[in-house]
Amino acid sequence: MKKVYEGKTKDVYSLDNGNVMLKFKDDCTGKDGVFDPGENTVGLTIEGIGKANLQTSVYYFELLKKAGIKTHYVSANVDDATMEVLPGKVFGHGLEVICRLVATGSFIRRYGEYIADGTPLKGGYVECTFKNDAKGDPLVTMEGLEALGVMSAEMFNSMKEQTLKITKIVADDLKSIGLDLWDIKFEFGYNNDEVILIDEIASGNMRVYKDGKIVEPVELTKLILCR
Repeated sequence: MKKVYEGKTKDVYSLDNGNVMLKFKDDCTGKDGVFDPGENTVGLTIEGIGKANLQTSVYYFELLKKAGIKTHYVSANVDDATMEVLPGKVFGHGLEVICRLVATGSFIRRYGEYIADGTPLKGGYVECTFKNDAKGDPLVTMEGLEALGVMSAEMFNSMKEQTLKITKIVADDLKSIGLDLWDIKFEFGYNNDEVILIDEIASGNMRVYKDGKIVEPVELTKLILCR
């Protein structure tokens, strides 16, 4: 395998069959040693979080497959913390899509004068940020993405529609075991001009609460898988 990209939480390798291998790491985003999926830098290392994120991703990719939603997922090896995926081109230099069901985190840091932390966002609120650590992952609108030549309005609308559908599937699944999804982060790319979900659906990329307290990623994986 040839390493083609080194990310915050995963490394990416090219495979001889044309597909791509993702190697999950135990690093996760946060600040000052505190887990926060809304942060854009590695803030801490949690032993076992790489495999936990992979296991959660496999579980939800399989759930999406049953729901008829296409993703880049092919197969996984949990013992090696690796996942084989279809090749997919990222939008621009990388685009993150956040679906917020409850106002919290960076949303409150930006808009706290208008809304209280913990306020439900009816129907879900979708926003996009460029992956750019130096600029603090700046927000970008559909019009901005179109003007910059990153994606068409049609591609954006497909991405947004998929984001809301996938978020509902994840939220409903978590609700069935007494957990509340507050927000979740995705990445999309395109394969043969088709917009598809790429990267992961990881316990480290979502904010989930149980009885009013946030559930840490490794514990969240246990609750999702051990039912």
